[in-house]
Amino acid sequence: MTTRETLNTALATTVLAALIVSGLAPYDRLTWLMEVLPAMIALPLIAATRKSYPLTTLLTVLIALHCLVLIGGGAYTYARVPVGFWLQDMLGTARNPYDKIGHLMQGFVPAMIAREILLRGDYVRGRRMAGFLCICVALAISAAYELIEWAAAVALGQGADEFLGTQGDVWDTQSDMLMALIGASIAIALLARWHDRQLAKFKPV
Repeated sequence: MTTRETLNTALATTVLAALIVSGLAPYDRLTWLMEVLPAMIALPLIAATRKSYPLTTLLTVLIALHCLVLIGGGAYTYARVPVGFWLQDMLGTARNPYDKIGHLMQGFVPAMIAREILLRGDYVRGRRMAGFLCICVALAISAAYELIEWAAAVALGQGADEFLGTQGDVWDTQSDMLMALIGASIAIALLARWHDRQLAKFKPV
């Protein structure tokens, strides 16, 4: 087994174990399901395409980290994740900020996924345009997620409170999208060259 295969196996095992443990006794079962659903979709999809469309190591690690953030939020609900209370005390914020980490990742990781697809498929020329489009894709995903949250609020009423995680913040939607924008921008600014070196190992598909 190669180093790459060993890493992928370790990441998949870690995420799967975290998913199983989180589902044993989550704070709210429906919230858990809605929060971890992206991870439940990502794992089999990546496994099914690991040979026909293997991802760069960088992107694989980022997706695994994003899954763990989602799983943590699903297990406790975002307003009750223990590490969030630690951050709240350290930063002196009025609320548990763990959901903002989730939305930062919601921009950070999708931007890199979009970058890998766009550049490997040769769908766009020029790194600057690619960066711009990747940030746009991340913002579009963030907006779509906020629409899903709105739909859940309409459909479930009070039952959607844990999923929304607004904690009384009337500007929660806007700040969530801002965090996604910040995450996407940081990812493109800091990881583009590293990503390019790994992408060089792949031919356009």
